[in-house]
Amino acid sequence: MTPVDAVATTDVDPDEGSDHDDIVVLPWWQHPFNVIGLVVAALLIGAMSGWLIGDSAARRSGNDVDAGFLDDMRTHHEQAVEMALIYVTRPDTDAGLRTVARSILLGQSQDIGRMVQLGRDLRIGEDDDPEQAMGWMGMATPVAEMPGMASEEQLDELSSADGAAADAEFVELMVAHHRGGIEMTEFAAERAEDPEVRALAQAKAVGQADEIVELEGLLG
Repeated sequence: MTPVDAVATTDVDPDEGSDHDDIVVLPWWQHPFNVIGLVVAALLIGAMSGWLIGDSAARRSGNDVDAGFLDDMRTHHEQAVEMALIYVTRPDTDAGLRTVARSILLGQSQDIGRMVQLGRDLRIGEDDDPEQAMGWMGMATPVAEMPGMASEEQLDELSSADGAAADAEFVELMVAHHRGGIEMTEFAAERAEDPEVRALAQAKAVGQADEIVELEGLLG
């Protein structure tokens, strides 16, 4: 299916009356409904990759770090996707930051599918205590208190912010989120047993560090 190239919206200037409409043509990737469609597509691709590749791959085993990292980082990524999706729908935000947010949204959605696949390959079952996290790092904590996780209040603030305020809030939350993620990925890169899990963790540590630099540079 070919994506829609552009979406037209009508923006009425109240100062010029109802007789004059300005037609604003948005690129398809700036429209929030198309962004949501991309997220769904990325998740489906990741999930299908997990089924197709996972079924044909040789079954392997991992240690507690492999299992804990894949489970907790998936949850961590889900919040990053949520924050990015909130931000790209806020009005009057910075174009450069929106580009980074879309990259995070799509990239981490695909990572989630990859982590599901690896969990299947390693025969990792359901978490016995889904409300607890970080036991694999020797620092068991509630899921909501994992390093870098934003609170519900912070997410609500981002949801209601516009323009420069939304830019600042998004960068603050995502930088903190990435720093927490780096703490987890560096630990897994050193201590996970499975080479694919270690490689994924190392790639995420580097990628999130790069995104921190980009986010802070764009905010100025």
